[in-house]
Amino acid sequence: MTVDFLAEWYLWIKALHAISVIAWMAGMLYLPRLFVYHAETPAGAPQAETFEVMERRLLRAIMNPAMIAAWVFGLSLLATPGVVDWSAGWIYVKLSCIAAMTVLHHMFGLWRKDFEAGRTRRPARFYRIWTEVPAVLMVVIVIMVIVKPF
Repeated sequence: MTVDFLAEWYLWIKALHAISVIAWMAGMLYLPRLFVYHAETPAGAPQAETFEVMERRLLRAIMNPAMIAAWVFGLSLLATPGVVDWSAGWIYVKLSCIAAMTVLHHMFGLWRKDFEAGRTRRPARFYRIWTEVPAVLMVVIVIMVIVKPF
């Protein structure tokens, strides 16, 4: 019954997965950039409070729901018979990168809480470096899904 449903709704599930991933990635690329600007702002400044609100809303209203939806739709695709060749290596690289992206998402959430509590001591350069990590993971994931090199 479930397998029939997944096969019947495959294209819709795939579309919703792509939409969720795009929304999640938008946040994953933007949040660390907000951290850069926040780290360059003096603590207690009105701009710092604005960044805290922006960071909290981005994480809670966009990134968290998008990540959950991406996982739900992605797992549904994995459960659809014939979608994944489990003997191929690309799927394991993709899943590893998704796990890394999820860990990074939670790290960003902890860093946001540090900013909110006034505990951050990291320079803007630290966050500037971390802005690149989601982009690299995204590139690897897309290549694995589209090219399936192995």
